[in-house]
Amino acid sequence: MRGSRPEQSMLTKNNDQSKTAETRRVVETMVDGLNDHLIDSIGAFFAENFRWMGNAGCGTKIGLEEFQNNWQRPFQAAFSDKTCIDEARLFMGEWAAAFGRQEATHSGEFMGIAPTGRRVEIRYMDFWKVVEGKITDNWVMVDFPHVMAQLGVDAFGGHGWEAFDRGEKTPPRPETQGN
Repeated sequence: MRGSRPEQSMLTKNNDQSKTAETRRVVETMVDGLNDHLIDSIGAFFAENFRWMGNAGCGTKIGLEEFQNNWQRPFQAAFSDKTCIDEARLFMGEWAAAFGRQEATHSGEFMGIAPTGRRVEIRYMDFWKVVEGKITDNWVMVDFPHVMAQLGVDAFGGHGWEAFDRGEKTPPRPETQGN
């Protein structure tokens, strides 16, 4: 790397490896709770002041009440018959990560799209920090453009880079190439 290296892995440098089993228990039971469509009792898994940090379109929720009112309730209003399927999970000390999909029916308004009744796949990635048996931080990436595409809406207005993959557009190249 040219120049000075920025500090890496700041959040995990003091990770207590002895907490792996507890972290696994919290995350696995929390996912079961999500599959049971819990909202009011989800505080069993999340700290009262936890942070839920999502990508654009999802927003950031500070605290349990904001998470319940501004994520869980709207999400469950838009998507019913929802099942969360973690395709992979990693546990290390106070940290866990997963990626997978939710399978659900589009039964309420979503991003201005009226209910279609279609079954959709909602892809995601989650990263959790667990402290004293509760999730304190949750970084989330939910693939809303993929969901919208399944509902007939192109979030990128034809400018998505998939056009390069299909050979419909030529990908641009930088003026100079790195080594």
